[in-house]
Amino acid sequence: MNRKLATRTESLTPSTTLAITAKAKAMKKDGIDVIGLGAGEPDFNTPENIIEAAYKSMEEGKTKYTPSGGLPELKQAIINKMQRDHGLTYSPSEVIVGVGAKHVLYTLFQVILDPGDEVVIPIPYWVSYPEQVKLAGGKPVFIEGTVDTDFKVSAQQLRSAITDRTKAFILNSPSNPSGMIYTEEELKELASVCKEADIWIISDEIYEKLLYGGATHTSVAQLSGDAKERTIVINGVSKSHSMTGWRIGYACGDERVIKPMTDLASHSTSNPATPSQYAAIEAYEGPQDAVEMMRKDFGERLEAVYPLLAEVPGFRLLKPQGAFYLLPDVTEAVRKTGFGNTDEFAKALLEEANVAVIPGSGFGAPDTIRLSYATELGLFKEAVRRIREFVEKRWQD
Repeated sequence: MNRKLATRTESLTPSTTLAITAKAKAMKKDGIDVIGLGAGEPDFNTPENIIEAAYKSMEEGKTKYTPSGGLPELKQAIINKMQRDHGLTYSPSEVIVGVGAKHVLYTLFQVILDPGDEVVIPIPYWVSYPEQVKLAGGKPVFIEGTVDTDFKVSAQQLRSAITDRTKAFILNSPSNPSGMIYTEEELKELASVCKEADIWIISDEIYEKLLYGGATHTSVAQLSGDAKERTIVINGVSKSHSMTGWRIGYACGDERVIKPMTDLASHSTSNPATPSQYAAIEAYEGPQDAVEMMRKDFGERLEAVYPLLAEVPGFRLLKPQGAFYLLPDVTEAVRKTGFGNTDEFAKALLEEANVAVIPGSGFGAPDTIRLSYATELGLFKEAVRRIREFVEKRWQD
């Protein structure tokens, strides 16, 4: 029997985020006092009214298959949300609901990419972007944002990266892992380049509700008719409503893309979980008080922990405007503490100081580490104290 696996899996890189989180959990299970700062999800429970809506739907027998692209009522709730938040008008045929925003992205790449097609991905990036592109037979092409450019890329960088094989450009604002936000003017410049090259814009807006310090979010799709036509907006209820485990995400965009995505979903997932869809309807149509409460709480944590982390020797830190991550450049700290790279630094930090952070290599930014302040404030402060003590103890002039 030929037991060789498909070659498409050979180039995959395991998720750094999940690997570190798993190791930290295993240490905790062994009784070690580990503080995990790797969480990519809110540390609040799903709001009660949303849980109640799901429970009610199950009691009413709404536990059967739904249309592959999502319940009509949920599509309408998403359409209402896009109109309310961004002044964007979509029809039901321009919306697909999927099993989380991650799977929606996976499905999107499967329908727009042929072998050898290129997708331009800014660094730092969410870990799954390049892997999903590769799984669709595509080629990730990277352009780099650094701490000196606020972890953002320019229109000129994008223009220089485009070839005749470029199919799409990924935009993630607010960003995971940096928390930075593109201004409306920056978005216009990037959208103009995409228009020149006639490529898709994939706009991941999953963190749009988590904004701080007066920051505002603009969807690139709302900039012009052309931008809307070429943009596929990716979003979901995971971060905004603390519903990561419910697995509901969606895409809004050109029907020429949404229809094959829906057809593909009919042969892969059948449909998103039915009670989760009813929960998502309540998330968008019900009270939004809990969304604002969580956003405000994250903002207060940011204000409390940012100055503490900025004081750690060898850390260069930008103040994020959104999401719930801090991404310090730790080049000097790594060098002065005698490590060869950030991965070694993070490993020692976990083993010696019992603090789990995500090395930036998983995000294409190997000089950084990511820390999530979706963590109880007292624990985060203690973690920063341990990090500083770890660095100062090993510091070599």
